[in-house]
Amino acid sequence: MEFPKDYLDKIICGDSLEIMKQMPSESIDLAITSPPYNLKNSSGNGMKDGRGGKWAKASLINGYSNYDDNMPHEEYSKWQHNCLIEMLRLLKEDGAIFYNHKWRVQRGLLQDRQDITYDLPVRQIIIWRRKGGINFNRGYFLPTYEVIYLIAKPKFKLAPKANAHGDVWEFTQEMNNPHPAPFPVALIDRIIKSTTAKIILDPFMGSGTTAITAKGNKRSFIGIDISPEYCEYARKRIQNNVKFPEVLEINSQLKIF
Repeated sequence: MEFPKDYLDKIICGDSLEIMKQMPSESIDLAITSPPYNLKNSSGNGMKDGRGGKWAKASLINGYSNYDDNMPHEEYSKWQHNCLIEMLRLLKEDGAIFYNHKWRVQRGLLQDRQDITYDLPVRQIIIWRRKGGINFNRGYFLPTYEVIYLIAKPKFKLAPKANAHGDVWEFTQEMNNPHPAPFPVALIDRIIKSTTAKIILDPFMGSGTTAITAKGNKRSFIGIDISPEYCEYARKRIQNNVKFPEVLEINSQLKIF
């Protein structure tokens, strides 16, 4: 199905799950996203109350704009599972989702996100190894990786020669960005160039890295974020990095920036 032009190359400010439900089935080629990790729902002192702990020096300690990142775990897992179900519905038969998340241990139990991805067609797990980092807690080894689930429709294939990449990717974290958890441009560039996707969705757009990289590769994007602050920051960042007028249009009904 051809995607409505009102959505293409736009940032939509609102609830990602509700907005995705309004979109037509089998209308996008690729979804790339990293949702909030629910880090403030923690069994340790972690990021729970801002008093310190292993996240004391991390930018995430300040949290997200317009979202507290502190759901009961079961509610969070159900929400994220429903978001992935909607992304899968939106994909064409040769489409895929690259879903970035983080494994962690809570109360001695591993949260490996199987309660989010349990009935979805996970084809591969990619390890994103982050370069560098500082560890302020002697009780833990330095965390250096996150996980990208490749969730693929049956006819999905990589672009020619992309299968030469291994399944462990090393990219430096984005440092000069006010968003608490931005994607590195190089990571998104690797994903996009590894596919032939023309329309790319990021339902947790944040600072707009997916949009910038999509346009840099001459693809179209659809971005969603609940935070007006991040939507506006992403709009300015896209405008400064990619010269095209469409992102300046505003659709008040869809709250598109």
